[in-house]
Parts: sequence; structure tokens; C-alpha cells
Amino acid sequence: GAASVVVGHPLDTIKTRLQAGQGYGNTLNCVLTVYRNESVAGFFKGMSFPLASIAVYSSVVFGVFSNTQRLLSQLRHGDASRAPALADVALASMVAGFVSVGIGTPVDLVKIRLQMQTQPYITANNKLKPTVPGLAMYRGPIHCFRTVLQKEGIGGIYRGVGAMLLRDVPGYCLYFIPYTFLCGWITPDGCISPNPSSVWLAGGVAGVISWGTATPMDVVKSRLQADGVYLNKYKGILDCILQSYQNEGLKVFFRGITVNAVRGFPMSSAMFLGYELSLKAMKRDQTETNP
Repeated sequence: GAASVVVGHPLDTIKTRLQAGQGYGNTLNCVLTVYRNESVAGFFKGMSFPLASIAVYSSVVFGVFSNTQRLLSQLRHGDASRAPALADVALASMVAGFVSVGIGTPVDLVKIRLQMQTQPYITANNKLKPTVPGLAMYRGPIHCFRTVLQKEGIGGIYRGVGAMLLRDVPGYCLYFIPYTFLCGWITPDGCISPNPSSVWLAGGVAGVISWGTATPMDVVKSRLQADGVYLNKYKGILDCILQSYQNEGLKVFFRGITVNAVRGFPMSSAMFLGYELSLKAMKRDQTETNP
């Protein structure tokens, strides 16, 4: 999980600026603008909070997914270790996506709020009520979380939760299903588990598919969560969709799709590879301890 954050965060920053920011134009112009104004550090804004929470988030997502699969196989066939059917993988993916939103929404909100700050926080005596973009409201992730909680309550921390549900529930279906079946297809007959190259390829392709198709709702989520840094433009998901469409047309919902797809491959490869190799190592230790 940590590897996937480090690999993907710079592109995630570009994706967020394209989706929720103004005046960045295309991807290359956005990269050059961030670098010119904020140097390399600008690409890593807001990374510490996702990095600190990714262990919990990843263990919940993968744990819920794998254990739901085992439960369904046990209920359906009386054997938890039996290979899951497509319907079981889909249902387990949806459950994992639903549960992940509870942890992921506050993390994403803090990350996006910090990514959308384009200037460093200068003085500790600011009133934290800027009226123009460019003045930073938050000193860091903890300060951001505390400020949003104080000003907006629990509802503020979970701003964009509906859009995140609409993104992650189908998104995880298009994440785990392609991975499961690509791994099964690539892995030679007779092998108990897929080799690292199969995991790397299947995980990467699953990431591209999942993030590519999730982009329209990801745009809406990013805009809702970035809203409130300086202004409050949107009343909810539908209002955000309508305003975005009226002001920028249908193409706005595909902003950052290239960046999403490109970063989806290395992030997902790192995530699945770390997951499978960790499981294999732990199972080997258990076998050696309990022959």
C-alpha cells in the first residue's frame, strides 16, 4: 500500500488539479505549472496522510474482499478454499468498495484539500478565512482534519461520500474481477499461486480498467471535496454534475482520464504484488512453524 502511494501520488496531484482546479489546460501544462510554481515538492502535497493511513485502508479492503469470497464459497459449496464464481467475486468486490468508503473519504478529503493549496502556509496568525484562491488555509494534514471537523462537523469530513460510493462500489468490481480472472488465465495449469510477473501484469491492467472507468465520478468527488477550501459552489452530487456540465460541457467528466489510467498501472501493480508476496511469505512462515 505504501509503495502504491509513493509511486502514484505525483500523478494523483496532477489529476486532482486538472479535475478541480482552474487554468491548468492539458496534462503537460499542469505538470509544468506545478513544477514552475511549487518545485518538485508540489507534486507530493498531501501525501503524508494517505501514506500514514494506507496500511489500515489496504488491510480493510483486501481483508474484506478475500474473507467475503471465502464466506460465499463456504455458503455456496461448503468449502471456503474453493475457487470463487464470477458472482462471488463481484459481490465481494462491492462489499469491499462499500466498506472502504468509510475510511477512504476523510483521507481523500484531506489529501485533496492539501493538494489544492498552491501557496505555503506563511503565518500562524492567519484567520483561516481567505476570500481569494492562493492563500493556504491548512498547515498540514492534522491541522486540515481538525479545521474541517471544527468548522463543518462530521458531515464536512465525509463531504463527497455519496460520489465516492458511486465511484468505488462499481470501481472495485472492475478492479478485483479483471485481476482475479487475468491471474487465472496467465498462471500455468498446476501452479498453486500466480508468479510475481503474472501478479504485476494482472494488477496493472486491473488498475487501468478500474481507474479509467471511474474517472467521471472521480471528477465529481474531487470537485465536491475541493469545494470549501475557498468557496462553496456545490449543494450536492447532482448540483455538481449539472454545474460542471453547464459550465464546461461533457468533456469535463473525462478530465484526468489519461493520468488516472497511466498511474493506475504502477499503483495497482505495486499494491497487488505487495499483497500476494506478503501473503506467500506469511503462509510459508506458518507452514514452517506448524508443519
